[in-house]
Amino acid sequence: MFGQRGSSRSRVAIAGALSVGLAFSLTACGDSDSGDSGTTDNEAAAIDCAPYTAFGDLKGKTVTIYTGIVTPEDTPHKESYKPFEDCTGATIKYEGDKAFETQILVRAKAGNPPDLAFVPQPGLLKQLVDTGKAVEAPAETAANVDKFFGEDWKAYGTVNGKFYAAPLGANVKSLVWYSPAEFTEKGYTVPTTLDELKALTDKMVADGKKPWCAGISSGEATGWPLTDWMEDMMLRLNGPEAYDKWVSHEIPFNGPEATAALDAVGGYLKNDAYVNGGLGDVKSIASTTFQDAGLPILEGTCSLHRQASFYAANFSKDTKVAEDGDVFAFYLPGKDATDKPVLGGGEFVVSFADRPEVKAFQTYLSSDVWANTKAKLSSGWVSANKGLDPNNLTNPIDKLSATILLDPNATFRFDASDLMPGAVGSNAFWKQTTSWITGQDTKTTLDNIEKAWPQ
Repeated sequence: MFGQRGSSRSRVAIAGALSVGLAFSLTACGDSDSGDSGTTDNEAAAIDCAPYTAFGDLKGKTVTIYTGIVTPEDTPHKESYKPFEDCTGATIKYEGDKAFETQILVRAKAGNPPDLAFVPQPGLLKQLVDTGKAVEAPAETAANVDKFFGEDWKAYGTVNGKFYAAPLGANVKSLVWYSPAEFTEKGYTVPTTLDELKALTDKMVADGKKPWCAGISSGEATGWPLTDWMEDMMLRLNGPEAYDKWVSHEIPFNGPEATAALDAVGGYLKNDAYVNGGLGDVKSIASTTFQDAGLPILEGTCSLHRQASFYAANFSKDTKVAEDGDVFAFYLPGKDATDKPVLGGGEFVVSFADRPEVKAFQTYLSSDVWANTKAKLSSGWVSANKGLDPNNLTNPIDKLSATILLDPNATFRFDASDLMPGAVGSNAFWKQTTSWITGQDTKTTLDNIEKAWPQ
C-alpha cells in the first residue's frame, strides 16, 4: 500500500473523492469528507495581525507546505491562508500530493523536507521525528494548543515527551446514520446509552425490520469498517486507559477486554435478526462495499448504519443530509449518558524549519482565528479547536461533529489501527475480522491478530 498507515487514509479518501472520480487519493481525512468546497469564492475576512508582529518583518518570506490534501479540497485551505499573508506579507506555497505519505519520509530522510507537513497519523509523525529532521513546535504554537485543544489531542502531537505538532482538522467516526423521517413516523428516539441503542434495535426488529446495514468491502483495505466498530466498542466497554494499553500492546490483542469488544460487535453484525437490511444475510457484509452499505436507509430497507462523518459524501447530491432531511447521524452512545468516548482521526502540522515566518504560520494554524476562517470557507471540514464556533460551519454533519468533539465530557481517541504497527493495523486486523464476519470465531480471530504483532 502507501507506507506507514497510508492505506487507512485511503479509506477516507475513497469516501471523499467519489464525486471527483478519484479511485484511491490520499487526501487527508479532515478534508476528504466532501467534494463540495463550500463558500471558497468569498474572500477570507481580515484578522488581528498583532500575534504575528512578534516574529519580526516577514515581508517577502516564503513558507512551503506539503500535504496529501489535493484538489478540490485544497482550495479552502489556500483561501484560509490569505489573512495571514495579508498581515505579514509572507507567501504560503502549497503542494498537495496523493503520494504524500511515502514521499514525506523520503524527502525528510534525504534532507530536503518542506517547511511544514500536514501529517494524518501520529505513527507517521513519530517516524518523521525519528529522522532527526523535525523541529519542536514554537512556544507560541504550544500555548495555542494548551488553550484551544484538549490534552488528548496535544498528546498525539507529542513524541518522546517533546511537543512537535499542533492538531489541524479532525473527523468523527462514532456516528450512526439514520432516517429522521422514519424516526418521526415510528416514534423512535435517538439513544443516549448503549442499552438504549440495543432497545431501539430490538424495537425495530419487533416492527418487522432488519435494522442494521453494513459493508466492509474496500479493495486491498477490505475489513477496515469492522476495525472501527471494534475500536468504538473497545473504547466504550473498557475505557480510554485500557484502549491506550491495547493500542500500545501493553495488554494483549486477544485479552478479555478485546474479546468483550469484538463480541459486542458480533451482538449486532453477526445477528441474523439485525443485519443486513436491504443487502442480504450476515455474510453479505463482506461483499458489500463500504460506499454502498448505508444507502438502503434512503430506501427504507435498513434503519441504522455505523460509519464516520465522511460517509456523507456517499449520498447523492440531491440527498438532504440534515436533522430534518433524508438522512442524518447521531452520536454512537457510551455506556451511560454522561460518558462521551469519541473515536476519530485528524491531521497534525509538523515543522522541519525554525525560521520566524514558519513559526508565525504554525501559530496562525493553531489559533481559533484560523479555525473559524477555515470553517467559513469549507464544507466537509471540522476541527477539535475549542475556539471554533460551530455556527461558522456550513453543513449539518460538520456542526454535529464539532458539537461532539467540543463537548467538555468528550474523551477523544485516535483510530487504533492507525496507531498500531502496519503488520497489525492495516493487515492482520483487517483480514482476520473479515474472516470473522464470514464465520470464524472470536477467539481464533483475536489469537491470529495477536500472533501478527511484531516481536
